[in-house]
Amino acid sequence: MSTDVQMTAAVIKGRLREFADKEKAAVLRGFFKTGPGQYGEGDLFLGVVVPNVRKVAGECRGAPLEEITKLLPSSWHEERLLALLMLVDRFEAGDDGLKKKIYKLYLKNTRYINNWNLVDLTAPNIAGTYLKDKSRKQLYSFARSKDLWKRRIAILATFAFIRQDDFVDTLGISELLLADGHDLMHKAVGWMLREVGKRSLSAEEKFLKRHYQTMPRTMLRYAIERFPEAKRQKYLKGSL
Repeated sequence: MSTDVQMTAAVIKGRLREFADKEKAAVLRGFFKTGPGQYGEGDLFLGVVVPNVRKVAGECRGAPLEEITKLLPSSWHEERLLALLMLVDRFEAGDDGLKKKIYKLYLKNTRYINNWNLVDLTAPNIAGTYLKDKSRKQLYSFARSKDLWKRRIAILATFAFIRQDDFVDTLGISELLLADGHDLMHKAVGWMLREVGKRSLSAEEKFLKRHYQTMPRTMLRYAIERFPEAKRQKYLKGSL
């Protein structure tokens, strides 16, 4: 994209639409469960695959923050994803002041971070990274929310802490979410427990031995996915 073009929301949307594909849109609607009663009910897709969304994000890196923000309320999934990826990019390159501004903007707009990929690609990079050296109370508040996506943000944000061998909040929030009724949360918590285990098997197993008999089956399966088969079967059969 020419550097002479003003990076307005309208220009950015136009560039994204150059990659739109109706056939891919139909596939994505099914993949992200947009049918009646499903978690992504009513979400709209242009049919732009993630590598192309990232391409546009890179081309439009110089866009003003206020223009990026205009994309967040979009009905189109890829426009929200694009805005969020651009915010991640700006956050990573920003000074402390900009990081704080983007973190607050992220929290203010969680209603638009409303599918698992939107959460997973941003919660660790913005919310988690910002809170590495700060209070994590906000995440515990989100973990108790009735909103599915806030709960997923809460646990996924802790991925940033796990990468620093800090497991306290991952385990604490996982405990809060043990009784969560949604399959997407079972997968997310199990995934984060597995990530803890990659760095400290003892920390993961200490948690699992307290909860494996009562935690949701999908959560357990995700958590023990990398275990040797014999040990995995003992957990699954409750015979430790």
